Amino acid sequence: MKLTSCKIAAASTANFFTTSTAPCNSKPYMVSKSKSFGLRFNSPNYLRSFNGLKAATSVNCESESSFLGKESTAALRDSFAPKAVKQNRDTVTRFQPRASFKVAILGAAGGIGQPLALLIKMSPLVSTLHLYDIANVRGVTADLSHCNTPSQVLDFTGTAELPNSLKGVDVVVIPAGVPRKPGMTRDDLFNINANIVKDLVEAVADTCPDAFIHIISNPVNSTVPIAAEVLKQKGVYDPKKLFGVTTPDVVRANTFVAQKKNLKLIDVDVPVVGGHAGITILPLLSKIKPSVSLTDEEVEELTVRIQNAGTEVVDAKAGAGSATLSMAYAAARFMESSLRALDGDSDVYECSYVQSELTELPFFASRVKLGKNGVEALIPSDLQGLTEYEAKALEALKSELKASIEKGVAFANKQPVTA
Repeated sequence: MKLTSCKIAAASTANFFTTSTAPCNSKPYMVSKSKSFGLRFNSPNYLRSFNGLKAATSVNCESESSFLGKESTAALRDSFAPKAVKQNRDTVTRFQPRASFKVAILGAAGGIGQPLALLIKMSPLVSTLHLYDIANVRGVTADLSHCNTPSQVLDFTGTAELPNSLKGVDVVVIPAGVPRKPGMTRDDLFNINANIVKDLVEAVADTCPDAFIHIISNPVNSTVPIAAEVLKQKGVYDPKKLFGVTTPDVVRANTFVAQKKNLKLIDVDVPVVGGHAGITILPLLSKIKPSVSLTDEEVEELTVRIQNAGTEVVDAKAGAGSATLSMAYAAARFMESSLRALDGDSDVYECSYVQSELTELPFFASRVKLGKNGVEALIPSDLQGLTEYEAKALEALKSELKASIEKGVAFANKQPVTA
């Protein structure tokens, strides 16, 4: 199985066009009479090399999509640009995929919502970005709309505009809610965020029931079961399309392992299973790719740091908020993976907290294969051949995760949904 969870690729259909950077007193060089021409490449031929969400340029290729890393840009340049450069070395090749998906962010004016909106605005696969919040979203939209990327940005304020923010949407991402403060656990957020998630998911069920739903609002171990129960009560639950975003745990695990063992980050892949809080976060360090040797002490140190990484940021911010930038980055990565799957890429794998049969628990985070209809397959191989340390940790997390799931289900069943 080829794992490409770190990959963000361009859309499967793209336009390429050339413009001249010759001095203004020179006669422009025209490649052809038309301003653009089409070039199609299918999913197996995506620009596969990717090293994080970052802007990149190279000598002769200037990207209009900020999701291209330097290797991708080089590949694009080598395959196309030389034909133009031979005739005029000042010619610049520009790349612009045909964006086609509509995304809504519910909670777009918050600490996670704003940087997440920026990153999604940079995606070459997004045609329209809807930003919803109860206040302050108009300014965010005005600011973001100045970015010269293709997607259109629209703002929606207050519950009266919530249905319109969801019309025709392909993916809904929910970072809405209050952040953690020092001394708080994710579970301390339950009473506030549970009601927020319930109300938002009700609107999703009424307006865009076929959309992918990405839940970021903590505690994810409980808010995803809440969302599932709401969708069931509305008669539109599709377990393949409901995701708890645990990508931050994967991002942190990859980063910490690469730093610890001095590895090239783009090569590191650590599956993280279980849930998204404390000991329910279980990085499977015996499954690291590429394979590395870790002492028992290193395994313990890395595991504890990954489990407490969110708290590390909360404490460092000293009351000024929780992890927002790394969370937005991770959520953008999961968003892009979902969009690539919707676009027909058949080689998309991510870890996510979903309805699962891999354990006796009804919800469990594991690696999944994504497709046009959501979760195509759960990947059981990561749970096979665990070390003694991992096996004990897996058993230890189950009781806490079970309690969190049951708490969410009980909450949803006590709260009648609106008709």
